[in-house]
Amino acid sequence: DISVILFYTFHHMMMMMAFYHHQHAITIPLLLLVLCGYMTLPMAVYGIGQSSTIGFASSAGSLLLGDDTHSVQLIVDEANDWKGVVRVVNDLALDFGRVTGLNGTISSINGSMISSSPSWSSSSIRVEKGGVIIAGTLGKSSIIDKLVSSGKIKVDGVRGQWEAFTSALVFNPIPGIQQALIIAGNDKRGTIFGLYDISEQIGVSPWYWWADVAPTLHKSIYALNTIKLQPSPSIKYRGLFLNDNAPALTGWINAKYPPSPYGAGYDSRFYSHVFELLLRLRANYIWPAGADWGQAFFIDDPLNQPLADEYGIVMGTSHTEPMVRATDEWALFGHGPWDWSTNNASIIPFMREGAMRAHPYENVITMGMRGTGDTAMSPTIQPKLLEDIVNTQRQILQDVYGPNVPINKIPQMWCLYKEVQGYYEQGMRVPDDIILLWADDNFGNIRRLPIETEYNRTGGACVYYLFDYVGGPRNYKWINTVQLQRTWEQMHLAYERQARTIWMVNVGDLKPLEIPTHHFFDLAYDITLWDDAKSVSRWLTLWVAQQFGQEYAQSTADLLTQYSMLVGRRRFELIDQNTYSIINYNEADYVLGQWTRLSMTAETQYRGIPKSRQAAFFEMVLHPIQAGANLHDIYISAAKNNLYAAQGRNSANDMAQRMLDGFDRDYDLTDQYNTILGGKWEHMMDQTHIGYTYWNQPIRQATPSVQYIQRRERALTGDLGVSVEGKTSSIPASANAILMMPVDPYFQGSSGGHKPYIDIYNTGTNKITWTIHAPPYIIITQYSGTLAPKDADVRVFLDVDWSVVPLGSSSATINISSSTDYGTQSKAPQVILPLIKRSVPDNFTLGGFVESDGHISIEAEHWSRIISPSSPNPDGVVVSYDILPSFGRTLSGVALVPGTAPSQTIQTGPHIEYD
Repeated sequence: DISVILFYTFHHMMMMMAFYHHQHAITIPLLLLVLCGYMTLPMAVYGIGQSSTIGFASSAGSLLLGDDTHSVQLIVDEANDWKGVVRVVNDLALDFGRVTGLNGTISSINGSMISSSPSWSSSSIRVEKGGVIIAGTLGKSSIIDKLVSSGKIKVDGVRGQWEAFTSALVFNPIPGIQQALIIAGNDKRGTIFGLYDISEQIGVSPWYWWADVAPTLHKSIYALNTIKLQPSPSIKYRGLFLNDNAPALTGWINAKYPPSPYGAGYDSRFYSHVFELLLRLRANYIWPAGADWGQAFFIDDPLNQPLADEYGIVMGTSHTEPMVRATDEWALFGHGPWDWSTNNASIIPFMREGAMRAHPYENVITMGMRGTGDTAMSPTIQPKLLEDIVNTQRQILQDVYGPNVPINKIPQMWCLYKEVQGYYEQGMRVPDDIILLWADDNFGNIRRLPIETEYNRTGGACVYYLFDYVGGPRNYKWINTVQLQRTWEQMHLAYERQARTIWMVNVGDLKPLEIPTHHFFDLAYDITLWDDAKSVSRWLTLWVAQQFGQEYAQSTADLLTQYSMLVGRRRFELIDQNTYSIINYNEADYVLGQWTRLSMTAETQYRGIPKSRQAAFFEMVLHPIQAGANLHDIYISAAKNNLYAAQGRNSANDMAQRMLDGFDRDYDLTDQYNTILGGKWEHMMDQTHIGYTYWNQPIRQATPSVQYIQRRERALTGDLGVSVEGKTSSIPASANAILMMPVDPYFQGSSGGHKPYIDIYNTGTNKITWTIHAPPYIIITQYSGTLAPKDADVRVFLDVDWSVVPLGSSSATINISSSTDYGTQSKAPQVILPLIKRSVPDNFTLGGFVESDGHISIEAEHWSRIISPSSPNPDGVVVSYDILPSFGRTLSGVALVPGTAPSQTIQTGPHIEYD
């Protein structure tokens, strides 16, 4: 998409211009010459939104790094640099192998070989040395520090900047090396992100292991002759919470890893994959599994904490696990009730042990306290009690970290989740250096964000956002039900409102939530790349190109956009047979039709992509679409069965069978997921999702209720049944006439959209011939036909020739007859269609909206006009409306911008009018 390429080219050009002009005072003509050359560089297809430093063909000043006969040479100061950096250098060497067939060769600064694995290459091919990449951290890597001191690289723009890095081609960086690509990070993660930036650009997706995305193969890889400056991320701590992870993730863990002494085997082998994914996604923070499912990160494997620190992952615990202690640890090692007011003598040493255990590592300490099982401490708000808890916890931290570490230098967070927000609103306050974490309402709407008087708190503010939830009114933890547009709108608002210290997202089992998780972290890393409402579409197109190839980008992005909107209407766990109307406006059939068409299109795309990419496509695109479509079919079929049985339709049994077929299809889709790639993801789709009766998950899948008709006997009313839109009743019955909904010239049928209908069906044991007689101005799609007892029902649609209908109110009688009788008490059915012929005034606005059947339906973006305020905002803020594409349930949403604008009135702010 050329517009996407130009957007990001211009964005990064402006960043470079500001950097170079400020740091190096080079002349503007020279700068423009450099930037004109930069504008000719291709943007990274695989690095989502990131400026390119990698190409796949030779260009002016580029350096060949590696190909199918030349192994890239990676140099790192193994003795002095962070172990996490050395580890990622090894990952990059392997990533080159995944793309070109030749692993990179890694050397330490003194030239001794660390590893050399030219795998995936034929033994008959002579492997030669390729280009050189030198990576290291300021103040840790002797080679990087020498390059800085000699003036060969400029690091003024990254020095002292959290997780920043720069990269550039440098001539003669060290003796014997003519040219090399240099990656210099300000700190451990800065260097790591610089290395993984190369991995992503060469064609290795962050999801290569977790979602089986095949690497994009290239014969040659070049470093472009450009300088990259990556500043600090938009959000300081960007993390995920593994939560609600039974039965799926825990079932998978049980199948793949030996148990720990305390439960499922959530050990360092498992977490190594999680930590690597986080870093490849440019995240840095984790709340590990354990909030309430029996895992205890800190004791399940003694290597978990040191491994996280070595990788460069900041550790924390959830809102319900204070002082770096997992929930399950109190059950294992605690004494007495988890009640501060009666048992703090036992709780204080328990918390102290957590702080001591965390002290050697990088943590954000969760402060405060909730009750047992992630519940409120008490039925009443007790701010004084919680203030005492926080003060005690801070004293513990000061004692553990010692007098040389100021308390305000120990990262601490207080999560204002559920009732805890009420404590704050009732006046409870904590020291300014404690980060305030604001939570959403468990369904994607942030409950509160900082107000202007809170912007200057030294600890700042942050957001806890949920993609997965266990609790009332209903869980949602099966598959992806996240509307990306809502995520963008809420997180953009959070950023505007200065919630920028932590963004934490609850990802449940992680596996089914690859797309929203990636999107969330890209927003958190550099929200300036995605600062407009249309950015979701751009991001999704780039994401698809990264996972499946540029040729599938737009078509698959369109699929996922439609899916995102459909799941945004109602989460799967909240759907039942009463969700969508069977009788009004074709709602259920319309919704099911959307899902069915989406599923068919996804299946077609799946069959057309290369086999190497089909597993990933199934996991992240096809399965959620097909499973979602099938679940809708199950419930809508059950709803039709219940209605049809009450109406005496023979087809009630067909709907029951369709529901059962869908129930089996659900199992087949689950099994296909769990057995893909030889069972790699065994149990990952075990989450029950059909048969909810209250807030929590059903213990076993259970069908919705259905009824069966006795087809071997005739209905008391004969063999013909008739029903109409908007009514649950059928005729013939005790009354032989039925009244339809009134129609008028502005009913959607006049514009080719919705049309009123009559259903004709068999209710007996005989084959019948049916006939419709109606006035000539009533246009019917079918006037006669035959119906055997097992034939499908017939739906006939009506339209009206309004040119011959008299003004005002009238009605048309439609008679329907059968070739057999109507039982012992009934007669031939009649349908009465009320008609209202009316017109709008001559001065009515073209493009306005007219009421019909007592309703007006308007898309939010189809306003008639925006009315400017009669008096401007006193603070001078310019307020306007922005369209949010694909937001909401149908077309789009409309938002007042900017999000920092004060409350508006009609006098001070613009308002929208609809005619």
